[in-house]
Amino acid sequence: MRILITGGAGFIGSHIVSALLSHPEVSFVRVLDNLSTGSKTNLQEFEHHPKLEFIEGDIRDFNTCLAACEGIDLITHQAALGSVPRSINDPVTTNDVNITGTLHIFTAAKENSIKRVVYAASSSTYGDHPDLPKQEDKIGQPLSPYAVTKYVNELYAKVFANLYGIETIGLRYFNIFGPRQNPKGPYAAVIPLFAEAIINHTPPTINGDGLHSRDFTFVENAVQANLLALFTDNKEAVNQVYNIACGDVTTLNELFEYLLQASGQSLQPIHGPERSGDVKHSLADISKAQKLLNYQVLVPVKEGLQKTYAWYQQQEKSKNKVN
Repeated sequence: MRILITGGAGFIGSHIVSALLSHPEVSFVRVLDNLSTGSKTNLQEFEHHPKLEFIEGDIRDFNTCLAACEGIDLITHQAALGSVPRSINDPVTTNDVNITGTLHIFTAAKENSIKRVVYAASSSTYGDHPDLPKQEDKIGQPLSPYAVTKYVNELYAKVFANLYGIETIGLRYFNIFGPRQNPKGPYAAVIPLFAEAIINHTPPTINGDGLHSRDFTFVENAVQANLLALFTDNKEAVNQVYNIACGDVTTLNELFEYLLQASGQSLQPIHGPERSGDVKHSLADISKAQKLLNYQVLVPVKEGLQKTYAWYQQQEKSKNKVN
């Protein structure tokens, strides 16, 4: 199999690249990334791998997408502009990347007769729907431009499956975390920010009272979901969307405590204002993915947080050695 991974230099994408390069059914992996939020350092260890090709290019350019899809059997589409706050500040760019870019990839897949596209969907699609745990067929009104873009991706996937016969599988990620998630920049996710603050003995800021809860999901689980979705031969499993999570709930306060335990330190957080566009609670029902994709929770939250904190600690040690 020859596989294209868009956004392969990003946090989740680079972990998928690593898994695909060692997969016995994969003969070639092409990465397409514009390096706006991804980084070549995420792919450094595979730089000279004979199976890997890297194209620096933007999914907003249709000709780039067409060229990237040439000779490809399957696509895992991870390229996107993440972050709810970023989408609120800049809805136009979020729309261009996430909707126009995804439409380009779907269309280029059609033009190149590619069998299947697995794409990164999002738990933000549930919007204001009150039910917990979240079930794939019950969604509410979106609460941010980012959520709108991710829902539109699902609508396009359905249309392309119906009109053109492309197999599509959407993976609704729930708060994926792990090594290589960038703590820098204005839109950094909460776990790398907490980890960096603890390492630097600086009290982190928790938005609101810290009772917001999420189904935090270690990246290895998301990688497994992508591999299952790419290679499944279960006909019932295609042209579906799936929750990819742990089916477990953790508050921000608990999250901070777990990271503190991993560090062996004591530190008091600061509580700041709540973020606009945030849902209060999120928890996934993962039974559909378990049934149709044979998805399993390989790494639960606490174990994932320990692994993640150890990675950030190692990064800090390496940085200090260099300096």
